[in-house]
Amino acid sequence: MAAEEQFDYYDEAGNWLGTASRSDVHARGLWHRSIHCWLVRRDGERKLVLFQQRSEDKDTFPSHFDVTAAGHLSAGETMQDAAREIEEELGVRVPFEALIPLGEARKETAGFAKGVAFIDREASEVFGFIYDAKLASLTLQPEEVAGIYEADLEAMIALFEGRQDHAAADGFRLGSEQQLLAASVQVKASDFVPRPASYYSGVFRALLLAF
Repeated sequence: MAAEEQFDYYDEAGNWLGTASRSDVHARGLWHRSIHCWLVRRDGERKLVLFQQRSEDKDTFPSHFDVTAAGHLSAGETMQDAAREIEEELGVRVPFEALIPLGEARKETAGFAKGVAFIDREASEVFGFIYDAKLASLTLQPEEVAGIYEADLEAMIALFEGRQDHAAADGFRLGSEQQLLAASVQVKASDFVPRPASYYSGVFRALLLAF
């Protein structure tokens, strides 16, 4: 059996305190770090944001829509190291220096994952990346990602600011043989991993200005 992943953990001010297993970090509600990367692209005059649908086998928030690519920092890793999550989940290599820094986001949530209680206290560095290829060129990691979609940034801002109930998104879902199948969905704010609406609207507004 593979050894459990180890995370560095911190106090609320971001001072390093030690290292613990992933399960221990979530059981004790220890602050740890992660990376969020939102991909955006142009389609003619349209500005689009990409987001993933989490696998139905994920421990937390299965099948919810989420950040285009995200991941925890393992013990000793830097943000540059963690940017590997983008390639692992989406099959696109992104140089760290090409990422657009969008600031830090903090999340405190609690719940149950497969019957086990968890407390997630996570400090995430948020980045954007301008993707200049077609959505179909991505290669999804089936253990993590069930589909990839894109929607107009303006519509997504309106969705999370409560000015509309849903937004149209087009993309692909993974088929039974892990092939990409074209799909269209109508997404609601409640379909996304629970975070403050201001996180989503703030990131999307920053992305809108970034390209």
